[in-house]
Amino acid sequence: MANTLLISNGIVVSWEPDVDLIENGAVYVKDGIIQDTGTTIEMESRYPESQRLDANGQLIMPANICAHTHFYSAFARGMAIPGPAPKDFPEILERLWWPLDQALDEESVRYSALVGLVDAIKHGTTTLIDHHASPNALEGSLDVLADAVDEAGLRAVLCYEVTDRYGAERAQASIQENVRFLSAASQRTNIAATFGIHASLTVSDETLATCVDAAKAHRTGFHIHTAEHELDEYDSLNKSGKRVIDRLHEAGILGEKTIVAHAVHTDMHEVELIRDTGTWVTHQPRSNMNNAVGVADIDGMLRAGVKVCLGNDGFSNAMWAEWKTAYLLHKVWHRDPRRANGMSIVEMAIQNNAGLAGLFFPASPPGRLIPGAAGDIILADYHPTTPMHAGNLPWHILFGFESSMVTSTICAGRILMRDRKLLTLDEAAITARSRELAPAIWERYQQYTRV
Repeated sequence: MANTLLISNGIVVSWEPDVDLIENGAVYVKDGIIQDTGTTIEMESRYPESQRLDANGQLIMPANICAHTHFYSAFARGMAIPGPAPKDFPEILERLWWPLDQALDEESVRYSALVGLVDAIKHGTTTLIDHHASPNALEGSLDVLADAVDEAGLRAVLCYEVTDRYGAERAQASIQENVRFLSAASQRTNIAATFGIHASLTVSDETLATCVDAAKAHRTGFHIHTAEHELDEYDSLNKSGKRVIDRLHEAGILGEKTIVAHAVHTDMHEVELIRDTGTWVTHQPRSNMNNAVGVADIDGMLRAGVKVCLGNDGFSNAMWAEWKTAYLLHKVWHRDPRRANGMSIVEMAIQNNAGLAGLFFPASPPGRLIPGAAGDIILADYHPTTPMHAGNLPWHILFGFESSMVTSTICAGRILMRDRKLLTLDEAAITARSRELAPAIWERYQQYTRV
């Protein structure tokens, strides 16, 4: 018998153009795929034998998507960086993230992912595009992540960062991990793969060329940090006489399946190259603020036709917090309240994130409430005190929503959290084991960091 679910008695938010909210609406899911939407009366008469989930007046919405994250960052919470505070982003990399990467073993890779997956379910984020690094637990690390994602019941796009930081042998091993997993991921239903590269500033021309050659057989794109800080541009100019995007374009990295994260310090010509090659950009405002790297020109990019998405760079998977930060950051940065219009935030977080996720899951694309889309759905306990319709919903989210309003999370038609109770992961056990692992990870971190 088919696996069915009828979510009824809610306000259906489809985010489809020119489609208003469906009051007292319902969504019907069969075998993990949305089949139909309509009013509760219509849907209950059409599908009387379905398993029921009563929304009790809550919003029925597409689950959130995160376009760029780092599961491995979980053990940085509360960790002290020795010595004076890092003065800039290059020091943050050298004294925090790169030593932490090296401190991870296989079990800590698994638990850093589980911590993030608990957070994702609780905040209604069911699709995550991750960028991984654990140089001392490299081989098979993407399988460890994939197993954790499958246990949680979520979906993810995984890759391993290629870098020359740890020498040619590890760079080659990183390439092979990407190649191996590109094949392995095809055997998993809710897991996809791309080819990870750290950033232009840590890879040589030879390594870039090897990555491009290795990726050809898999017809994949790349996931790479780009122009997050000025150093990336200066390094590229010193290496090649070209700016970062020009260098990556000439190397064959850009394209319709490639994600460039951040793109904070790109010039007009680079933006045009990104657009003309169909490359995707991800914007991570909370991270950019935290690292003090500057602010990407998302208004200009969107106006130019660049497909800008919204990620979190390892911050919490509460994507509405990322919405709010993006909405406010660009206003204060430009001293112009017209910047980062609410509909621009929706374009990034809903439309473009769904478009990007659909590249990796084309059979049933996430992020939409239409027939044929993935049954990735959340219930949000929001009861507006003013009129609400499709035209003003972005501002209800920006000024009225909190992440705690997510009460139920569904991925591929499977209920992962119901009435705020996790059904697939044991949060208490994961938290307890993570706390046990952390001291040893922090001790290993101390061996790799510098003051």
